[in-house]
Amino acid sequence: MDLLQNPEVESRSEFRNANPPVCKRPKRASERDVRRGRERKTQNRGQRKREENTPRHETDGDMSESGAGGSSVYDTSSLLQYCNDDGLSGPSAMDTDDRISNLEQRLQLQEDEMQVLRAALSDALRRLRVCEERGDPLRGRQGPHIVKPPPRSSQNGMTSRRRSGMSTSPSSPKKGGTPAFSKSVRRSLSPERLSFVKGVMSDARSRILVSTGGRRDGKSKQVVFYPEEGVVKLYLRGRSVPLYVPDSLVASYSLEAKAELPPRELHLEWVYGYRGRDCRSNLYILPSGELLYFTAAVCVLYDPTAGTQRHYRGHTDDIKSLAVHPDSVTIASGQVAGNSQDGKSLPPHVRIWHSVSLCTLHVIGVGHFDRAVTCLSFSKADGGSHLCACDESGDHVLSVWQWQRELKVTEVKCSTEPVLATIFHPTEPNLIITCGKSQLYYWSLEGPPAGGGAGAMATLSKRQGVFEKHEKPRFVLCVAFAENGDVVTGDSNGNLYIWSKGSHRISQAVVGAHDGGVFALCVCRDGTLLSGGGKDGRIVLWDREYKKVRETRIPECYGPVRTIAEGRAGDILYVGTTKNCVMSGSLENGLSCLIQGHTDELWGLSCHPSLDLFLTCGHDKLVHLWNSKSHEPVWTTTLEDSARVAGFHPSGNVVAVGTTAGRFLVLDTQSHVIVTTFSDAGEQISAISYSPGRVPVLHPASLSGYPCVLPSFYPTDGQYLAVGSHDNFIYLYEVAEEGREYRRVGKCSGHSSYITHLDWASDSSSFMTNSGDYEILYWDPDSGKQIVSAESVRNVDWENASCTLSFHVLGIWPDGADGTDINAVIKSHDRKLVATGDDFGGVRLYSFPCVVPRAPSSKYSGHSSHVTRVSFLHNDSALISVGGKDCTVLQWMVM
Repeated sequence: MDLLQNPEVESRSEFRNANPPVCKRPKRASERDVRRGRERKTQNRGQRKREENTPRHETDGDMSESGAGGSSVYDTSSLLQYCNDDGLSGPSAMDTDDRISNLEQRLQLQEDEMQVLRAALSDALRRLRVCEERGDPLRGRQGPHIVKPPPRSSQNGMTSRRRSGMSTSPSSPKKGGTPAFSKSVRRSLSPERLSFVKGVMSDARSRILVSTGGRRDGKSKQVVFYPEEGVVKLYLRGRSVPLYVPDSLVASYSLEAKAELPPRELHLEWVYGYRGRDCRSNLYILPSGELLYFTAAVCVLYDPTAGTQRHYRGHTDDIKSLAVHPDSVTIASGQVAGNSQDGKSLPPHVRIWHSVSLCTLHVIGVGHFDRAVTCLSFSKADGGSHLCACDESGDHVLSVWQWQRELKVTEVKCSTEPVLATIFHPTEPNLIITCGKSQLYYWSLEGPPAGGGAGAMATLSKRQGVFEKHEKPRFVLCVAFAENGDVVTGDSNGNLYIWSKGSHRISQAVVGAHDGGVFALCVCRDGTLLSGGGKDGRIVLWDREYKKVRETRIPECYGPVRTIAEGRAGDILYVGTTKNCVMSGSLENGLSCLIQGHTDELWGLSCHPSLDLFLTCGHDKLVHLWNSKSHEPVWTTTLEDSARVAGFHPSGNVVAVGTTAGRFLVLDTQSHVIVTTFSDAGEQISAISYSPGRVPVLHPASLSGYPCVLPSFYPTDGQYLAVGSHDNFIYLYEVAEEGREYRRVGKCSGHSSYITHLDWASDSSSFMTNSGDYEILYWDPDSGKQIVSAESVRNVDWENASCTLSFHVLGIWPDGADGTDINAVIKSHDRKLVATGDDFGGVRLYSFPCVVPRAPSSKYSGHSSHVTRVSFLHNDSALISVGGKDCTVLQWMVM
């Protein structure tokens, strides 16, 4: 017993005066926990706090380094300290019964410790016997191969730790992990005590094997290779995740091997979406005939005639405002604040760029704006030498800039209420109009006094618009300028007010111009006025005397009007809507949808197995089937519940869509008619996948110009459908009639947290699942039972590599990853590339297989929110990525 004492462990204060631990079943990580974590990272990714002094029995391998002189296979000094610590006996005044109880408890723990020693000795003898049978010399045994992360900064010389908020009972390899307990030992220990003892032994073993690898805090990641067992252990938030190396690679595998950059690159080909739900004045027509708008972190220049797009991608986060210079070539766009993946602050700023070359000319306001830049306007009377901007701070600060010199002229606190528009007057120099909640302000820009020093600044003085006898609205929603210089406003009461030039009083009113608020105003080249209603969805044309001439209505499914722009020839109108659509047409002939997108958080994505089609779905209950060549939806349907995930049948005839209500539906790919529905799951569906099959035969029948798939010659597999849910179960269905008949044949239980990812073996013999507590389990679809021996699946070829926790994609995890940073992974069909989507809006491309820690990659930006799914088209010609809260789909050409 004395030989096992470890003075370094005994000196740790956290084990003294502590109550004996009672290990319960780990609390499963909830979706709410992960969502809160994601929102916390999005708001301030650079300021994550790591808790100190994580209890040693809660994390695998997270004990501080022990001395190098451990004398046994398993260091049990932690357990001995519990047995020998006098602090367990309590205060001297404790009554006799309590003392007896504590003594009995000590005795039981000592008996447990003896049983642990017996099990450890048995395991050591077993290992010696295995070595003798193999004929391996003991001196030739290899130790673990460890890759250490780069050193991280510490405060006050103390290394910070972070306690995992998820389950900490690791999935461990069957070989070389926790010793196998005999049946008699298992029977003599209670479940709680057995869990505790195994945890202590696992910690002790990790200390011995990894002690040479330096510290490992809860946030950083370390990778350890055990050649003898053929296992790589990946550590996420202090938890070890065993990844099994295929037998063919064990002998040659090395964590230090050099990995190459991917052989191909991505080029942004198309952006699906438009941001109209919460942004204004963001649709313009350029002299080139291109429509200028934004979504996510991309400014899109779309030529509707040629059917092409160009993209300005200088921004690092959500774009919130847009303005066009009087020269119609120079563009200003403002973005929100954020944080990069490495924790660096990304302050809000304005980028000024050239719409022909797409080159950035100036970046202004870094460190001056707060939260976001929501309003922008170039001056017009002086040729556009000034730019005004309003941020989203509590005081909504209004600032004026000489943008060519990147010099701030002045700033002033505009209002504590929301400011919805800021615009220079087109004919009166130095006059700015702002409007918003209960406000309409006239701001006069007065230059610095003559002879003022270099630090002298201009000033802004304001006058408030006077409503007098007219009802003051709650919101003044939009502003425009008539040909004669009058100011025209639209408000939340549906009224139009005309304010005389040079005055701040109402000269004319059109009461009840719309039912509900007036969301947009546009003065046409001929002097007429267009107004768009929010509630009634009408677009009304008014003559110069503000008499109604004509009107049209936007279909309700496309949403209310957000902004209006007149085409170059004046015969076409472009209308942005609050449901993220752009309409085109005329008042005479009506409007049709030109650009369509999602309106709420986007999660579901699946590419057709044989055609240039892909499907998206999200929390807006919309399902779009897109044509990747024409960049238009083939069809759109609306579900009763929010959608979360989707997967095509190998035949392509049907597609399964999982919802947040625990229900999944099967839709016909051609008619989008619901074939069947099932509601077996108790919580939302988070993973859905058919067993893979052969490429189906294509027939000449058409599906919007594409050959359709008929189930007549070569059979596809698709025999099973696996559905992973947040209730911790996987539901298994037998599929017949090419995906049109279903029968539930199993309910797979074994996970202690919700299912995150699912992947099938290429021959459909098994499937793999990941869960929210970083657990990897394997399943037999024929029996619906768990495959307990991971050894039997180490050589399986996985169809999509879509599980983020898998040996073949080990290299996608960066330093400091907490296990939720990477949301999606997929490999190309030619098995040369791996693509990932992460919480920081990044799409990354790796070489496949990606088995070296921290493998080199190419990163591509464009999303401004967590990338929830990525998928290659059937022929690997393009990669599709979807953003969560940016509601945007990006199509990347693979080059």
